[in-house]
Amino acid sequence: MINRVTLTGRLTRNVDLRYTPSGVAVGNFTLAVDRQFTNRNGQRGTDFIRCVIWRKSAENFANFTHKGSLVGIDGRIQTGSYQNQQGQTVYTTDVVVDNFALLESKQQSQASGQPNGPANKVTNNNAPQNGGQNGPMNPFASQGNNNQNSGYRPKYKPNNGGNAPAGGPKKPSNPNKPKGNGNGGNNKDPFANSGNKKIDISDDDLPF
Repeated sequence: MINRVTLTGRLTRNVDLRYTPSGVAVGNFTLAVDRQFTNRNGQRGTDFIRCVIWRKSAENFANFTHKGSLVGIDGRIQTGSYQNQQGQTVYTTDVVVDNFALLESKQQSQASGQPNGPANKVTNNNAPQNGGQNGPMNPFASQGNNNQNSGYRPKYKPNNGGNAPAGGPKKPSNPNKPKGNGNGGNNKDPFANSGNKKIDISDDDLPF
């Protein structure tokens, strides 16, 4: 069975970030998505789609977006129901976000006077998919996910031939051999935890 959703739109409000009693972060927001066709007056209709995002990705998304942010999301549709105060059954349809991308540039974010993250930043949600498999990578960009951005790779200083780390044994230089580029990897997590609000929701309601 295929259940995939890819959307591009703007947030109608700031992300409502809360926490379950067990400390799991969950964020709710609504995405305004323009339709592809226009009406008789040349105006485009807009669909307002409810979305939910979980765990570390929810904190990252809340930290680096705000009302009006242009984002792309990739996820799946989830339906549910609950009883309201009048005893009526209310049916719900939400998009559970697996990956997201920030589609605004840093300059555009600064012009709006709101904080935002780097443009085209892609994050992979930690929520597991059906059968324990992770969903497909975000189609908006081909950058790393948040399961990798906390790692650290030691830097090495090239030595003549560029193959030995600093402090190691020296090798005779070879004038015909190109030198190493000396680039090191140092991925640091630019995100920070946010909010201490609690949400009144049981762990049985989690989508995993």
